[in-house]
Amino acid sequence: MDFIEANGVGLRCELTGVGERTLVLVHEMGGSLESWDDIAPRFAASRRVLRYDTRGAGLSQKVRGELTLDTMADDIAALLDTYGIAGRVALAGVAVGGAIALHFAARHPTRTSAVVVGSPATGIAAERRVPALERLAKIEAAGMAFAVEDSMNNGYAPELRGDLKRFERFRNRWLGNDPSSYATIWRMLANADMESELAALSAPVLVIGGSLDRVRPAAMAEGTAKTIPGARYVELRTGHYMSVQTPDLIFEAIDDFLRSVSA
Repeated sequence: MDFIEANGVGLRCELTGVGERTLVLVHEMGGSLESWDDIAPRFAASRRVLRYDTRGAGLSQKVRGELTLDTMADDIAALLDTYGIAGRVALAGVAVGGAIALHFAARHPTRTSAVVVGSPATGIAAERRVPALERLAKIEAAGMAFAVEDSMNNGYAPELRGDLKRFERFRNRWLGNDPSSYATIWRMLANADMESELAALSAPVLVIGGSLDRVRPAAMAEGTAKTIPGARYVELRTGHYMSVQTPDLIFEAIDDFLRSVSA
């Protein structure tokens, strides 16, 4: 693991693997680079793999105040610069990580070869914003425990808890989030408006919907796919935290797609 100051913030990151191609992995809100533990090593035999804790998450520098997707995308660009990775890279992201990956593709098109996103959180419906922000205020006041059961029930479906140790490890790591940083990232999502940039994306995109995702149901992921020119869509038996819950399925989906578009 490395700790690097990039784009004005301290980020925990890891670069592994060999090869000319690079894959950047972006975790979900409330997650960390460990969300890719069962996927990253499988790519490392054939390409470089960069994963990191987004600002405000994991062991990266915590955040307060206003945060934008521009900043999150530029964090990736700064990490690539620090590691001397030039040319185009592929990105894979889950939930808010998917939004960051898509925004990177829109903001840095000449550096993007392809994008794979699972249950991409590209915005919040207007009718959900007020109750969501009220919930966030309670999380900031009471801590992550206030929301853990609801978040796990909706995002980590009981049908996917066959590996109980994996579930408990993820749940306990989720509880370790900084509530204020979590809320800051959530507010970034609430203020996001990606509709026009999604319609203008030129990179190949695969969108994955989870049939057991109760945070962002598969129909929402499919709707996002329909706004992106030429995007492919696939629905898998997985949930919101899909890189943790069903790593085999997600690895195969990412790998097959990147191979199909020579990325």
